[in-house]
Amino acid sequence: MATHRTTMEFCWTCDSEQPHRRLGEAEEDALKERLGRVSVSEFRLCVNVLDPDTGKQCRNLRTGWDKKPFTPPIKLPVIE
Repeated sequence: MATHRTTMEFCWTCDSEQPHRRLGEAEEDALKERLGRVSVSEFRLCVNVLDPDTGKQCRNLRTGWDKKPFTPPIKLPVIE
């Protein structure tokens, strides 16, 4: 279910409409470093739970207008 912080968008790796959310501050910092960019505010993260037992999420990245901005897809690791 989408909330004010999530949106239902198509996920390239899940191959279906899934909830996506904006990146947190630590996630933005990690992606900025990886991509060498100043801003990554257009990216959304797929939060579809792939394994209910472990809680593992898809974590595929997309933008609001491009469902597959990277080839191959970039999945953001969990930032602790």
